[in-house]
Amino acid sequence: MSSLETPTPNDARPDDGRLGRLGRFCARHHWWIIGAWVIALIAIGLTGQSLGGQADDTVSLPGVRSAEGLSIIREAYPDQGASQGIVIVYSPTTQVTSPSAKAAIALGSVRLKKVPGVLSMTGPQISPDQHIAQFVVQWSTPPQDLGTANLDALQDASAPLRAAGLTVEFGGSPAMQAEADAPDYSVLVGVLAATIILLLAFGSVITMLIPVVGSLIAVVMTATILLVLESFASISSVGLAIATMIGLGVSVDYGLFVLTRHDQQMAAGMPVERSVGLAVATAGRAVMIAGGTVAIGVLGLAIAQVPLVTRMGQCAALSVLVAVVAALTLLPAALGLVGTRLSGWRIPKITRPGPVQLEGADGKPHGWARWSLMVTRRPWPFLAGALAILILLAVPLFSIDLGMVDSGSDPKSSTTYKAYGLVSKGFGPGSNGPIEVVLSGPNAQASAAAVAATAKKMPDVAGTIGPLPSPTHPVSLITVVPQSAPASRTTETLITQLESALQPVAGAGTQVYVTGTTAVGAELAAKVAARLPWFIGVVILISFILLMIEFRSLLVPLQAAIMNLLSVGAAFGVVVFVFQEGHGLSLIGVDQPVSIESWVPLMMFSILFGLSMDYEVFLLSRIREGWMSTGDPHKSVALGLAGTARVISAAALVMVCVFLAFVLEPNVVVKMLGVGLATAVLVDATVVRLMLVPAVMILVGKGNWWLPKWLERILPTVKEPGQS
Repeated sequence: MSSLETPTPNDARPDDGRLGRLGRFCARHHWWIIGAWVIALIAIGLTGQSLGGQADDTVSLPGVRSAEGLSIIREAYPDQGASQGIVIVYSPTTQVTSPSAKAAIALGSVRLKKVPGVLSMTGPQISPDQHIAQFVVQWSTPPQDLGTANLDALQDASAPLRAAGLTVEFGGSPAMQAEADAPDYSVLVGVLAATIILLLAFGSVITMLIPVVGSLIAVVMTATILLVLESFASISSVGLAIATMIGLGVSVDYGLFVLTRHDQQMAAGMPVERSVGLAVATAGRAVMIAGGTVAIGVLGLAIAQVPLVTRMGQCAALSVLVAVVAALTLLPAALGLVGTRLSGWRIPKITRPGPVQLEGADGKPHGWARWSLMVTRRPWPFLAGALAILILLAVPLFSIDLGMVDSGSDPKSSTTYKAYGLVSKGFGPGSNGPIEVVLSGPNAQASAAAVAATAKKMPDVAGTIGPLPSPTHPVSLITVVPQSAPASRTTETLITQLESALQPVAGAGTQVYVTGTTAVGAELAAKVAARLPWFIGVVILISFILLMIEFRSLLVPLQAAIMNLLSVGAAFGVVVFVFQEGHGLSLIGVDQPVSIESWVPLMMFSILFGLSMDYEVFLLSRIREGWMSTGDPHKSVALGLAGTARVISAAALVMVCVFLAFVLEPNVVVKMLGVGLATAVLVDATVVRLMLVPAVMILVGKGNWWLPKWLERILPTVKEPGQS
């Protein structure tokens, strides 16, 4: 009997290691373990609420001149406030300079200045056609502290303007934050999808409930921990969304890996407690390796040296850690609680997963065993077909355009999108992303006029505002308004040219800093592009070493790294095809093509490389079990694929639905991540794991498990389940 065929009670091994003992302990003392989780969840949640922390979306770039310029502005111009918003007044029929419109604007501006939290307001700035007026509002609080209540207060203060027949729209803070705080149904949709898929895949209500409820508990636990951490560290709102997205997906995955192994063993007649221990020792070990690779990937984001991106990775790593702990403790406790009732409340005609067999009672392969034998007997066609699909999907990647997503990509119904359009119409596209030029030094104010005049003559400059001298510091501020939109290549070129062109005019002793939201975004994109190759190399190297130690092979981790890169490349290609080239955008609530947000490739690679390792580790673990038992390279691959295809397919389909549900988020960047992650998981679990990996391993044969003797001697020894 192959080791992949579930042992009977008489085949019980003497020792399943620490993981096996942990699984049996949790199954035996299930009420204590479940109670500990509930108590911890309540205690951490109450602590977080009492501390009252809030998300922080501030982008900081240590050692970058644009970030230094922002710091100088905050110090030299305290009246500019902690955040900025705009109020746009528009009349398509009459000019805003007409007597009635001027009276309404005057009354409205008085009321707007009295809104709580408004530090100052400048304007109105009137468009050349005199149909649009713009106010700039400075808030005393940071953007993450502004939201729906502040926007409602602005709406109320604008009542006289609307009463006069004028259209009023809002951009910047707090409008952007208010739209980000809109109701989010993505988690609910993801959970419903997981429920349906697991019911159809396993045919048991109880089998479905255990991983779904466990994943919800893990996600809530992660959220409560982050709620506490918000009071001590900067946690971004996008980081929270990513942690939820990743946590929900991997929690279901990891739960299914352990549960399926346990269910197969129970179907073969193994006692509950013994089966739970063996499942945790085998599938649980794969979960630990898979979780470790995901954590390595997302924590590796620190290499980019972008604090916002680093914090996102830390949030994702925390969600993975909680998912692993839940799979090794909470899930075994739940399995011990349900005992022999695991397959209760079954749906008719859906068979229970049984022992892995390549031939049925009639001597013929059935189900996934039939697919497994088809791939392993004809590896070349599957290898060629899989590679063709992956290469085709990856082609658009070579035209990727890293940049910045601005309010021009918001839903057309949003006030931020309407404000963006009105500003472009009235004052030009560049007015949505002005560039701040900061002069700092003893002669800063004396040379400011000459610097402004030089800037005004540069290509793509629509005009300049200022210079504005600081009342307290030797600093002067010039606002440069480009002709092109903030996310355009022309604006990026202008940003790179400004400092070198203006520094000679400012003279010795005066430093020129090009800053503002648009400039920071451009520098962020450049920083990411420079760091991305290093990041990819480090993540691959660490994962390679980890898999080499676990599987005692040189070629297995090498092919895993290459195939995971192919999966990631295909996902990147689809993201470029959809968001940058504009194919099918209307289906996901985006109205026009956008650049790929500069930090998205970093985040996507870290997550996707780790998630693809989930299925790789689970599949290879079963194949290695067969190899250790039979020594037959072909049979071990066939058994491993047949034994994991069902759970990998179900887990992947759940994760695809979870990720796709995040296209319901209003944030375009979150939509981008959702589409990319869903594509990668789908491609990885079908094209790569069901076709490419088994085909390659069949062709390589015994070479899969080759490891030089000198390397074997220096690698740490990892005890196999069942070894004494």
